[in-house]
Amino acid sequence: MRVMLADDAVLFREGMARVLADVGFTVTGQAGDGAALLDLVRTDPPDVAVIDLRMPPAFSSEGLDTAAAIRAAVPGVGLMVLSQYVEVHHALRLMTDFDGGVGYLLKDRVSDLEAFGADIGKVARGQTVLDPELVARLVARRRERDPLDALTGRERAVLALMAQGLSNTAVAADLHLAVKTVEAHVTSIFTKLGLHQDDREHRRVLAVLTFLRA
Repeated sequence: MRVMLADDAVLFREGMARVLADVGFTVTGQAGDGAALLDLVRTDPPDVAVIDLRMPPAFSSEGLDTAAAIRAAVPGVGLMVLSQYVEVHHALRLMTDFDGGVGYLLKDRVSDLEAFGADIGKVARGQTVLDPELVARLVARRRERDPLDALTGRERAVLALMAQGLSNTAVAADLHLAVKTVEAHVTSIFTKLGLHQDDREHRRVLAVLTFLRA
């Protein structure tokens, strides 16, 4: 699987390239900013672009802007955004503006080679990956009239794992449940959140967005 990287910190970028090579990826390009990465991707599209959230010139959300430009130019490229901190509003933008094939992880996750490699693979296959710490913070957040109030504790647990990009089979393994039981929970979640079958909408994505915004 082919990967390109963008991070203004040369040492981190080169270290990440070695990490990816160690778990079987081929790093076909590296860049220090979003514009340079976009040029590389247009010339020789990889399977996934791994992008630092904060890059020159302003060190704000250039990574998301670059991700949007890449998705517009080469729609099939997966997009993994790395951040030093959990920033919920950026994660919400990623979930809202992109239709799958995206991920948001803390840079600390790079040190877990097996998990990081698996997450890159998920993004390449069109799945959505969210950092567990981000999901944990979202679970802890509460608002008045929380749309998730109707869900049981088990259904919340299932939805939290869905938000991390897990399939029903993976959720079942994590919670030690039968796959059919998880499927029943997912159907109940859709019903309680008022998400009806519609060819124009993906209920799983909408359920995760409801979870993130709640």
